[in-house]
Amino acid sequence: MLFAVVILLFLFISPQYSFSFECPARGDSIIVGSIGDASNLIPMLSSDSTSHEIAGHIFNGLVKYDKNLNLTGDLAESWDVSQDGLEITFHLRKGVRWQDGHDFTAEDVLFGFKTITDPKTPTAYAGDFLEVAKATAPDPYTFKVKYKRPFAPALSSWGSLVVLPKHLLEGQDITKSPLARNPVGTGPYRLKEWKTQEQLILEANPDYFEGKPCIEKIVMRIIPDPATMYLELKQGGLDWMGLSPIQYSRQTNNDFFDKNFRKYKYLSFSYTYLGFNLTNPLFQDKRIRQAISHAIDKQELVQGVLLGFGEVATGPYKPDSWFYNPSVPCFEYSPDKARTILKEAGWTDSDRDGVLDKDGKKFSFTVFTTQGNNLRERTAQIIQYRLKQVGIEMKIRSLEWTAFINDFIDKKRFEAVVLGWTTGQDPDIYDIWHSSKTAKKELNFIGYSNKEIDRLLEEGRAEFDKNKRKAIYFRVQEILAEELPYIFLYVPQSLPVIHSRFKGIDPGPAGISHNFLEWWVPALEQKYITP
Repeated sequence: MLFAVVILLFLFISPQYSFSFECPARGDSIIVGSIGDASNLIPMLSSDSTSHEIAGHIFNGLVKYDKNLNLTGDLAESWDVSQDGLEITFHLRKGVRWQDGHDFTAEDVLFGFKTITDPKTPTAYAGDFLEVAKATAPDPYTFKVKYKRPFAPALSSWGSLVVLPKHLLEGQDITKSPLARNPVGTGPYRLKEWKTQEQLILEANPDYFEGKPCIEKIVMRIIPDPATMYLELKQGGLDWMGLSPIQYSRQTNNDFFDKNFRKYKYLSFSYTYLGFNLTNPLFQDKRIRQAISHAIDKQELVQGVLLGFGEVATGPYKPDSWFYNPSVPCFEYSPDKARTILKEAGWTDSDRDGVLDKDGKKFSFTVFTTQGNNLRERTAQIIQYRLKQVGIEMKIRSLEWTAFINDFIDKKRFEAVVLGWTTGQDPDIYDIWHSSKTAKKELNFIGYSNKEIDRLLEEGRAEFDKNKRKAIYFRVQEILAEELPYIFLYVPQSLPVIHSRFKGIDPGPAGISHNFLEWWVPALEQKYITP
């Protein structure tokens, strides 16, 4: 999970925000489908998308993104930045309360900062905050940070990861806190119920500082099988789900869906990849990874898995971002080149059984992916077929997410994975690719290490000039495309479908949920009556 950042454009302005909205009608519930359950609703301790999605309704940060991906104030009304860019002073909203009625102050921000930078806190997101030399709360509504060195992602790192209720967590072991399942935030919704592997229910916070949300409840139903989820949508058990390409292009093209639902389509902030455990001798020679890349037809994946609803990936950024490099090295689909490289690396089919071998060992490995994600499973199957054509045996194993992370990823008990990352609006990818981020619970779980990449990532974080940053990350992409610690496969389109009774949806560069607080349902169309 990556958190987006913005650079110099925002650093020397001090905006004032007093956002509020009016609801044409209040009430109703929105029932959302999710293939996976949440794991931990303290944001800095979780890495799965469901946890962050739910926590995003419960917690606030100091800043957030608007429809057009511009940073605006959240718990911070405004901010000032010193001329050298090393100090930020946040001016916090007054009158904000935690959901238990306790006042929110700068001490909560300072406490959260100290918690995320505590070596005993098992978080993958401490890196941005370790760049801070000093953090203070000079008064209840002022929070100040001074950085050790220029740090381009500084401002937007103060999103929803850090702010915590000091009065509830001080002196406790955060990893054992009941707030993991019973969070108390400042956000627009509060948790009402969580039945593991069944559903989570959020209810509108009547005391939210921007005003009570228009929709009274959010119900997230956990339905691991996408086909079952789709049946629930058709039968009225869901209002919102992400469609598969076949559901979007074929199964929802009828009068029933045209009348009752609205479909949306936009390039997602994500990519899917085949990643290798680089501590495994089988994948330590980059020629092997390059050969595997030659054996995979990425365009086949876009057409066969996504039905054209996506684009080929060449690196860790989506193609429409300003820092995307369209000219990286490309190991095009060529089984013949794959076979040639493998032979040069000593892999031959000496016993003529169809599987390459070297020093008495078969070229065979297992790729792990997650249960319930049919697109990734189908991706793995197509890759399996293509690798077989060049003499590589690839087995597939699908695992439940929690077991996958705890029993295999954290313990480095895997050979390869087909997974995806959510990307951000800033090119900083330090947490995934820097060699210092390979410990347990860190995001560089494949064990990638490259001194030039380390240097570039460090330089990129310290460079405010947009053109210079662009050149730095262009070079990062060139190295990753040549070394292939991941084989970047595709960037899918997001294909959400939402019941047509929900009004106020305003698609933009940020997607469709940026203004969720303003979604509403006309009184006569409301389906669920709140007591």
